Amino acid sequence: MVREILGIHGGKPVRETYLPYGQQQIDEDDIQAVVDVLKGDFLTTGPTIQQFEEAIAKYVGAKYAVSFSNGTAALHAACYAAGITKGDEVITTPMTFVASANCILYQGGKPVFADIDNETYNISPKSIEEKITNKTKGIIPVHFTGQPVELEAIKKIAKENNLIIIEDAAHALGATYKNKKIGSIGDMTMFSFHPVKHITTGEGGVITTNNPLFYEKLVQFRTHGIERNPQKLLENHGPWYYEMQFLGYNYRLTDIQAALGLSQLSKLDSFIKVRKKYVDIYNKEFSCLSEIIIPKQSPQTESSWHLYIIRLNTKLLKCNRKEIYEALQR
Repeated sequence: MVREILGIHGGKPVRETYLPYGQQQIDEDDIQAVVDVLKGDFLTTGPTIQQFEEAIAKYVGAKYAVSFSNGTAALHAACYAAGITKGDEVITTPMTFVASANCILYQGGKPVFADIDNETYNISPKSIEEKITNKTKGIIPVHFTGQPVELEAIKKIAKENNLIIIEDAAHALGATYKNKKIGSIGDMTMFSFHPVKHITTGEGGVITTNNPLFYEKLVQFRTHGIERNPQKLLENHGPWYYEMQFLGYNYRLTDIQAALGLSQLSKLDSFIKVRKKYVDIYNKEFSCLSEIIIPKQSPQTESSWHLYIIRLNTKLLKCNRKEIYEALQR
C-alpha cells in the first residue's frame, strides 16, 4: 500500500496556487458602471447613492436603507440612532469581528457577551436572557457565517425588556428567516460590502430599517449631524443655510462605490447559488469523516453561506487545529 506524503511534509500539494480566504468577483459590467460615474457630474452625494440604497431596501424588503463608508461606521450610526450612551449595556456575541463590540464602546456603552449555541455558533437566546440587567439597552445579534439567528426568540426577549435589536448581518446579505429576508425584521440591520463579502463596494456598509425616526437619525449622523430641512432648523436665513445639530461624522459612501455595489447587487442571487453548490459538495465529502463536524442549518432559515465552518473532533485527531490550518495552506 502506497501512502502519499502530505504537502506540509514535503509531498506534492493538492493545489499549485494559494487558495485565498475570500476574493471579489468583478466583471466588465461592474467596471463600466464605475466608469459611467467617473464620467458623470457626481462622484459623491449624487443620485447613484440613492439608487443603490433604494435597491438594497427593495431587495431585503425594508422601507429604508442608509449607506455608510464601511460596516463599522454603519454599526456606530445604528448605536447612536438607538440612543446607546454612557452606562448602557448592550448584549452581543464574542463569536464575531471586533466591530460588533467596538460600536458599543464608541457610544460610551458596555459590551456584554452572551454565550453561543453549540451547533449554529450563533448567540444563544437563553444566554441573552441571563445577561439582561436594568442597564441593558439593546442586543446586537450576529448572523454568523450567514446563518440567521433565532430572531423570533430574540425579538420576544427584546419586547419583554424594551430593548432595541441591531442585527449585525455583515455575513448574511441574501439570507432568510422564515421566508423573510434578513434586513426586514429587526429594528435596524447592518450589511457590509468589504471585498470578502457577497457583494462589494471596495469598502462600505448599509443600515436597513422600517423605522422613520431611526432613518432620519442615521442620515444626519453620517454627515456631521448636519440638518438642511427648513422645517427642522432652529433658524432659517436662506436656502444656503444649514445647522450642525449634534456631533456626527463623515461616514458617507461615494457614488463611485455605490455604482459598483448597484452592479454587484444584480448578481447577488447567482453568487449565493454558486456558494450553495460548493456547500453541497463539502457536506457530501465531509459527512463520512467522523473527525469533522459539518455546519448545521435550522430548517426555518436559509443561510447565505458567507463562510463554511467546520468543527474538529479533536479526540479523533492526531494533530491540532494549527497543524490542519497550515496543511490547508499548502
